Amino acid sequence: MKTEQPGKNQKTQKSNNRSKQASSPSSPTPGKWGEMNRKQRRAMMRKMQSEDVTLEVVHPDAAGIDIGNETHYVAVPPSRDPEPVRCFGCTTAELKSMADWLKHCRIRTVAMQSTGVYWMAVADILEEAGLEVYLVNARDTKNLPGRKTDVQESQWLMKLHTYGLLRNSFRPSPEIRTLRTYWRQRLDLVQAAGEHIQRMQKVLTQMNIQLANVLTDISGVTGQAIIKAILDGERDPRELAAYRDCRVKASEEEIARSLEGNWQDDLLFVLRQEQAGYEFCQKQMGECDRQLEQYLQQMEDRSQGAALPEETRKGRRKKKKGNAPRFDLRALLFRMTGVDLTQIDGIDVMTAMTIFSEVGWDMSKWKTENHFVSWLKLCPDNRISGGKIIGKGRMPTNNRATTALKLSASTLRESKTYLGAQFRRFRSRLGPPVATKAMAAKLARLVYRVLRHGMKYVDQGAEKYEFQHRQHQINSLKRKAMMLGFQVIEAPAA
Repeated sequence: MKTEQPGKNQKTQKSNNRSKQASSPSSPTPGKWGEMNRKQRRAMMRKMQSEDVTLEVVHPDAAGIDIGNETHYVAVPPSRDPEPVRCFGCTTAELKSMADWLKHCRIRTVAMQSTGVYWMAVADILEEAGLEVYLVNARDTKNLPGRKTDVQESQWLMKLHTYGLLRNSFRPSPEIRTLRTYWRQRLDLVQAAGEHIQRMQKVLTQMNIQLANVLTDISGVTGQAIIKAILDGERDPRELAAYRDCRVKASEEEIARSLEGNWQDDLLFVLRQEQAGYEFCQKQMGECDRQLEQYLQQMEDRSQGAALPEETRKGRRKKKKGNAPRFDLRALLFRMTGVDLTQIDGIDVMTAMTIFSEVGWDMSKWKTENHFVSWLKLCPDNRISGGKIIGKGRMPTNNRATTALKLSASTLRESKTYLGAQFRRFRSRLGPPVATKAMAAKLARLVYRVLRHGMKYVDQGAEKYEFQHRQHQINSLKRKAMMLGFQVIEAPAA
């Protein structure tokens, strides 16, 4: 008869427990988790995720659609229909039958790629049918194994979306989309009018009419009066120079000398065509302004009876009206949103309108201001490996809100404000391109805070920033001197 030794049994039991703990994945205790830093927590999360190799089904009722010009291929799970992949046309009747078939298959969410503008009609009809539409970036779905076909593309979209591997793109609300359509049409008309002006200037130069050397802009009062007189048959330089406005710096003699040229019939015909195109664009812009003003007046009043803040233009250049709307756009934007973004230095009413038409005023779709800046592609594109930056790339984008913020940032170069002093510091340290992007990110954060938290921006002045920067340099010198065994003593001011 054998007797067991208690000490040996306890040692064996402890070793078995240790082996079980090592073989089975265990989550850290709350106390241990709190003692970890950010890098250790990330390493622990990667370890926990790598131990579980199974994919979790996030969207069980998912479908995938491969968008095309003439046909759309739709894939559903094989258990929902004997024919899991079907082809539908692009007409409205066939799109409605697609929505009915998806509802018959008990589909709740659909993933599709943003292919041109062909996806818009599909998304609108599916949303009307009560389905949740995921608009995904084609960059996230390009790694399709095997030969790529339309059928496999739709099935691949369905599989990725089922396991929650696709991100939904931002799409504003219907009222913002309507506002965006009007504003984009107006911006396109402004661009077309500018192209007509450039071609008119080219024709005048070909005829040796050096009008651009004495006038800042030939689309102004004096330039338009002279061009219309030329098209009416006037050729005398003195008579043409008499149309000079009193605000023009050049004298009538200088303008008359620049109007001596060769009047060629073919070039005059082109000038007449371009002038007619410019006037047509101006007429279209007026109609667009009336439609835009009417739509903004119909929007909900979110100002809650608050008065429009006074426009502060301290340290800013007075801009010409140019192609600005012919109505009080700033007051209507304040009524629509309840905030005034023009209080932020560098942002004018045109930039504020572009931001509202592209992004809207609901910032709750981005968790933090850093998420908003990342969505605008204004954050650094650092390639990190092993906790070190191994390279920096570019993040090109055609987002109109991003372009507007970059243009606003570039106007702060000579601004006598806090942001202007900060931008000049960025330019001296980082260079113009990087500084413009960094200041645009700063403006985006300010816009997010104003729209999300209702903060009011107050300019502290360029002197405030210069004083803070000087104090920062003094403290840095004191720390460096202390490390070397010296002491910095500030000399009294002269």
